[in-house]
Amino acid sequence: MRVIGLMSGTSYDAIDAAAADLRLDGDSLVLRPLGMVGDAYGAEVRDALAAALPPAATTLAEVCRLDTLIGQAFAATALRADRELCDGRAELVASHGQTVYHWTDGGRVRGTLQIGQPAWIAEATGLPVVADLRPRDIAAGGQGAPLVSLFDLLWLRGRPGTPVALNLGGIANLTAPDGTAFDTGPAGALIDAAVHHFTGRAYDTDGALAARGTVHEPLLRRLLDEPYYALPAPKTTGKELFHRDYLLAALATLADPAVLATPAVAVEPAASAAPAAPAAPAATTAPTDTGTLAHQDVIATLTRLTARTVADAVRSVGATEVIASGGGTRNPVLMAMLAEELPGVPLHTSDELGLPAAAKEAYAFAVLGFLTLHGLAGTDPRSTGARHPSVLGSVTPGRDGLPRVPRGLKQPVRLVIG
Repeated sequence: MRVIGLMSGTSYDAIDAAAADLRLDGDSLVLRPLGMVGDAYGAEVRDALAAALPPAATTLAEVCRLDTLIGQAFAATALRADRELCDGRAELVASHGQTVYHWTDGGRVRGTLQIGQPAWIAEATGLPVVADLRPRDIAAGGQGAPLVSLFDLLWLRGRPGTPVALNLGGIANLTAPDGTAFDTGPAGALIDAAVHHFTGRAYDTDGALAARGTVHEPLLRRLLDEPYYALPAPKTTGKELFHRDYLLAALATLADPAVLATPAVAVEPAASAAPAAPAAPAATTAPTDTGTLAHQDVIATLTRLTARTVADAVRSVGATEVIASGGGTRNPVLMAMLAEELPGVPLHTSDELGLPAAAKEAYAFAVLGFLTLHGLAGTDPRSTGARHPSVLGSVTPGRDGLPRVPRGLKQPVRLVIG
């Protein structure tokens, strides 16, 4: 079956689409990658999302408007993927949608909301659409995240040692071979918030700003005091916690007026990007008092925070190697810091195992959609904390209804890329 997976993560900057031919072969699920396309959100949608996301207040009218606009944007990307990757022969679309709220209360997840109305995708493409994948796991007592954990468990099965799959998006998450999976904390979320606040840019291209900064130890220590990091797995988090105002509150406790000043208006040109593999700023040479903290120092500190908290999480599961994916792998300063924090633990990207790092999550949701259509579970309770595995999502019929698929199939135990 030819399936398109659609994904927009917590960075809410673009929609990724990956297409794959998927088939069951005994106890294996075989995935043949067909490629990836991506479309940036238009300025209207991105600005409206930024204005509506926590901790901001919004209205039901605005949620409805965003649900439509994002659904239309996902539909356009799905059409492009079908045309450019599938020769117009796609059979199914699986859409993660755009997470706008993940409701946690006392360590328990009580609800989640992903918008991007799938009816627009079905209408534009004529294909059935699997969407709204997270709530079923939550209804079964799970965290609803990380949903890529089943994909990771199938993909890494049989690999020697204790390989850990790591995704570096807005939020970082990992999956270990014993089924342990959880969000480690922010990957790009706080870095992006700082970059936008101080420069107006969306993110730190090639880690250029972090490369010019120095890690500020008092700020790093303050941020590492966050109670989330000490919570046991399974656990999940998001921009409901790690957002710009969270960062500004941490800076305020250091009483640094320079950092809290009005954000810079001028945007540094992208041409100022750092070299391909700049050295990571050293945490040991940071100043010992707040002083006047340049915005590059804040960004370097946040990059070190991501590397430190990810490394702590990786060590907690006894990893013998890390296989990373997601947008964070394109930040050479972050990757250098992570390697420093994990001496003796090989750090790879998923590209080395045949899955493009930028597309892995989109491929994972293509797999989840395929499993749903075939009546197969898309979760492992060890990873999400649910009471039982669940068939995920809801299905919007295509122009010709739903495709006929065999039932009573065996749950796959491994994923083969080929």
